[in-house]
Amino acid sequence: MKVGLLFGSFNPIHIGHLILANFMATNTDLDTVWLVVSPQNPFKPSNTLLHEFDRLHMVSLAIADNPNLGVSNIEFSMPKPSYTIDTLTYLQEKYPSYEFVLLMGEDNLPLFPKWKNYESILQFHKVYVYPRSGSITTELPEMPNITFVKAPILDISATFIRQCIKEEKSIKYLVPDEVAEYIKVHKLYQ
Repeated sequence: MKVGLLFGSFNPIHIGHLILANFMATNTDLDTVWLVVSPQNPFKPSNTLLHEFDRLHMVSLAIADNPNLGVSNIEFSMPKPSYTIDTLTYLQEKYPSYEFVLLMGEDNLPLFPKWKNYESILQFHKVYVYPRSGSITTELPEMPNITFVKAPILDISATFIRQCIKEEKSIKYLVPDEVAEYIKVHKLYQ
């Protein structure tokens, strides 16, 4: 089984994440895409993050009707902050017959050399890079395990959605209806 891993805070999950994950699962050689909910990204402050179990639940709600997608809380039991190489190593040990592919936005490529053991990621795993608006090119694309995928460019951010919620503006069509309802009922991001 060839599994694409889309890591993220998903704070909250939005339609851009879902379109991208589904596109990668159905338009590449991947068998499935798992959305890996990261409790804490080492490059992002944790004070703006909703509790990890709320974020995990919203991802589960968002993908419930899509057999091409899965959700993983693998990083919840790992040391924080989460490092991709550690998660990949753990997943490979847990599922030795699976091939794991890292899905990464083009905007992350300039930061990639700052990731913990990024050379090992490139040595042992493929990286599928999807386009992002305003991305800066880097020398990493010359590496053999990096593949650029022509996926839709979606300029939707969780930051924008959280701001809309604070300002009591509609988030309809930015997040799935089930996620919007969960946010409303639990009074999240207010």
